[in-house]
Amino acid sequence: MKPYNVGIIGYGWAATAHIAAINNTGLARVTSILSSRPLDDRELSAKYGYPVKSFTRLKDFLAQSDLDVVDITGYPWEHTKYALAAAAAGKHFILEKPIALAWKDCLAIDAAIRKNKIKTCVCFEVRYSGQFLTIKSVIDNGMLGRVHYGEVDYYHGVGPWYGQYRWNVKKRGGGSSLLSAGCHALDALLLCMGGEVESVTSLNTSSSHKYFKAYEYPTTTTSLIQFKDGRVGKCASVIDCFQPYYFHVHLVGSEGSLLDGKIHTNKIASLNKKNWSQLSIHPIDSGDVADHPYQTQFEAFFKALAEGKDMPLTSFQDALQSHRVIFAADKSAAAGGKPVKLREIKL
Repeated sequence: MKPYNVGIIGYGWAATAHIAAINNTGLARVTSILSSRPLDDRELSAKYGYPVKSFTRLKDFLAQSDLDVVDITGYPWEHTKYALAAAAAGKHFILEKPIALAWKDCLAIDAAIRKNKIKTCVCFEVRYSGQFLTIKSVIDNGMLGRVHYGEVDYYHGVGPWYGQYRWNVKKRGGGSSLLSAGCHALDALLLCMGGEVESVTSLNTSSSHKYFKAYEYPTTTTSLIQFKDGRVGKCASVIDCFQPYYFHVHLVGSEGSLLDGKIHTNKIASLNKKNWSQLSIHPIDSGDVADHPYQTQFEAFFKALAEGKDMPLTSFQDALQSHRVIFAADKSAAAGGKPVKLREIKL
């Protein structure tokens, strides 16, 4: 199969990780870049070992006849513009999270995708991490029984030492703690729990430290998720902490529990029930995009694209459902913790 030609929008921190992951799949390669600053095509081609073209005008970039897929990185507030333009041009696309900073924009992108029959991949790549592929297998194989409670929490201090801090502190830049970063944890919680969400109850707060007082929105949000079948989940998004990166997972089921990389289950009789059993997995332990499992995710996308199918786990439709819960959570927190029925966030 001839590799797909991918054009990437943005040439910053996330883009460099995307380019390496796309090229390493062997199924596609980045052949063009749209950047706000002029780039040297000779330097790009020398760096990657094959011809790479650069553009500064979106119209010219999308007009490439051999462009198969658009990869949208760049700033969150620009995602809507680029996703709508890519869809209108008939280009399949990869989209970094969040898909948009307003629910109406999420719906506009969804409508454009449906109208133009576009295949998509949203970068909720945590679903393709070794940790969560293993956790999902544990759940699907009944090792925990029926999971009735789950918590997945995101702890990552996004201060001046972090690249996106300069614009993430702005409301128009980051949007909210959940949209900015904690969306990975909430999305992972929904993956683990399955089922339909009934309502969300959220509260938020902020650190008094000078680094985090610069934020124009509350930097810590904790949300309780009520599922229609009565099960409960919890997600904390904490981007104002001083501690090592921590992606906390605790699932409780009728036959066992899972805590981060450990399991305790009744399904294996010979296990020592006085101790946790360790799962041999690489935990999600870094906010650095270079450590994210993009390659595994992108391989799944390009294989699905070749088969004319929607990609599993992280299509736009999958991400839209997670964002619907995120916007319900932010609405609840803005109302001081008033529960928000998911149906209030209209599709």
